[in-house]
Amino acid sequence: MGKEDEKLRKAVETRRIPIVTLDNKWHKIWNMIEKPSEVSKDEARMNDLLRKQGRLTTESKDIKKLKKKLMDEIVTLMDEDSSASGKVDDNKRLIEECNQKLDKYEEELSELPDQIMEINRDIMFATMEQCYHALHTNEKDIDELAKWIDNIRIEIKKNVIRKQEKEIQNAVMYSYMNDIFGADVVDLFDMSYNPLEKMIKLKEIKAEQQKANEAKNKTE
Repeated sequence: MGKEDEKLRKAVETRRIPIVTLDNKWHKIWNMIEKPSEVSKDEARMNDLLRKQGRLTTESKDIKKLKKKLMDEIVTLMDEDSSASGKVDDNKRLIEECNQKLDKYEEELSELPDQIMEINRDIMFATMEQCYHALHTNEKDIDELAKWIDNIRIEIKKNVIRKQEKEIQNAVMYSYMNDIFGADVVDLFDMSYNPLEKMIKLKEIKAEQQKANEAKNKTE
């Protein structure tokens, strides 16, 4: 897309965009156009990171609950039982393990938002690029179809006129034949329809259309 490509990338990079893969409308876009393999790969990576973020957040909460429980037990044991030093030491060791895990999880959780946003920007840019291409392709097809429709309308109008001219020609010719040769002789041609009847029906239809148009004009 050239210059527009640079503008789009800058616009995406400077904005804090919601996670597009969590938006149902984003998924509906790919029901209309083909999703590139790169976007599918980034989507899979995004889902892995979001699952990891959710898991680390949940486990951190559970560890904090366990840590509080262990600390409360230490306070209770020290107040009630001075001989429970072994249990206190075990709790202190477990608390230290909790602290180590929490430090590790917090470090990973602090890195995840930037990783998620980076992939999100790539997905957003690729989505805009594909939509941009699809929109322009559709516009081109729309213009071509519009031209085709206009040409067909012209052809239809021409063919309607040709049809009416031939119906009039048949009606006049049939009338002349009837006057010259007589009805008995004309009937020998065994024509599948009577052009005069066709002509009469055509006039009736035109008369009805004219009445409808006049009634419409009066109401307007």
